[in-house]
Amino acid sequence: MNGKAVSDIDSFYREVNRVFMSDENWKIGNSLDALNDLLYGGFGAINGNEPVRLIWENLDVSKSALGYETTRAYYQQKLKPDSIFNKMLFQEKLKALEEGTGETYFDVVIAIFSEHPNIELLAT
Repeated sequence: MNGKAVSDIDSFYREVNRVFMSDENWKIGNSLDALNDLLYGGFGAINGNEPVRLIWENLDVSKSALGYETTRAYYQQKLKPDSIFNKMLFQEKLKALEEGTGETYFDVVIAIFSEHPNIELLAT
């Protein structure tokens, strides 16, 4: 993956789709659940539980792009009055983020990758 291609959440998923879904006629949506499903395999570049080595070039660029400001905006979007999401959960996540104890979107992405022992993530 090319971290320089990541400037926000939308571009992160474009890059994920470029790397993992290039041979499919559909793409995963901008969803942490969809990312997790993709990493379980069965579609896209991952067939099943085979070992996968993902080289994430310029990881620090992605880390910055998916950092505090992006995460804060993401949580605020979830808290809009017409949102269907669990507002209490996202209020807690936003509060923790603002207090410096919460996870950024990047942190959550890395945690999702780490839940898949067949995926080796190499940062450059």
